[in-house]
Formats: sequence, C-alpha cells, structure tokens
Amino acid sequence: MDLDVVIDSDVCMGSGNCISTAPDVFALDDDSVAFVVDPSAPPEDTVVTAARNCPTRAITVRRNGVSLI
Repeated sequence: MDLDVVIDSDVCMGSGNCISTAPDVFALDDDSVAFVVDPSAPPEDTVVTAARNCPTRAITVRRNGVSLI
C-alpha cells in the first residue's frame, strides 16, 4: 500500500473520530490535534473511512498522488 495520509493541523478539531476508526493509524498530540502514526497499519479502506468521518475534513488520503478523498 502506497498511501500518503496528511492531516491539516490548522483544521483538525481533535474530535477523535479518526482514532475510533483507525487507532493504529492516528493519534492525538498534547494539543488534541490528530497526527499520523502509521498510514499502512490497517486496510486502505479503513484509512479512507477515517478520513471521510472527519467532521472538519482535515485528513487527505492519496495513493500514488491521486486523491482518494
């Protein structure tokens, strides 16, 4: 899997939805802003679902430069 997962820290509100969906991929820092731990941990569709569940759309997922969300 060749995923590029990016979180816009200026947009993230720290809801934790991404962590609930893909806890091996995302975590919250001390300021309650999500960051990527391991983009290759779960199946690709789980990472995409986590991005789609982000209430502020702070997560971008691309594979080989092509946006998946």
